[in-house]
Amino acid sequence: MKSEATANAETDKAARELAEKINGADALVFQTEKQLSEFGDKVPADKKSAIEAAVAGLKEAHKKQDIAAIDAATKILNDAWASASQDIYKAQQDAGTGTAGPDASGADGADTNAAEDVTDVEFEEVDDKK
Repeated sequence: MKSEATANAETDKAARELAEKINGADALVFQTEKQLSEFGDKVPADKKSAIEAAVAGLKEAHKKQDIAAIDAATKILNDAWASASQDIYKAQQDAGTGTAGPDASGADGADTNAAEDVTDVEFEEVDDKK
């Protein structure tokens, strides 16, 4: 039985890698479609079409269960999202709706303005077991 397990180790490893790649591709397609539905209006049209084409390529590779094609399509999709993310971030910064700039955060990146909004209030402990 031990020799049989050793003999099938490579086959098991390949099957596991295939399953992980397929599951990863499936999750990436789902996540990308969800993000496009949420942030689609903020993604420039040319970037959005590149992302949609990459998703279609990944779906096709997923359907064929081709590990090399899944890896290539995943890289293309990640690159397309990275490019679109830069444009989204830049647009938010230009519009002033992005995250606080360096002047609003401390040396450790913590928001220093948050300390000004803190209010101390008095409280009374209530014993519910009475």
